[in-house]
Amino acid sequence: MEASVWDNLGWIEIVFSGAVALGFGFWQLWSVNREIAKDKAKADAKKSSEEAK
Repeated sequence: MEASVWDNLGWIEIVFSGAVALGFGFWQLWSVNREIAKDKAKADAKKSSEEAK
């Protein structure tokens, strides 16, 4: 039996699906870290304004 290009489609699907999943995971990590930084900055601003009173 001869090897065909179509025999590798399973691997292509696995690699593509993995890349999409990893990309989504890294995007979520970046987004959450950005929100945490915003909340921390907001809390610091609130704390410094309360101390100034």
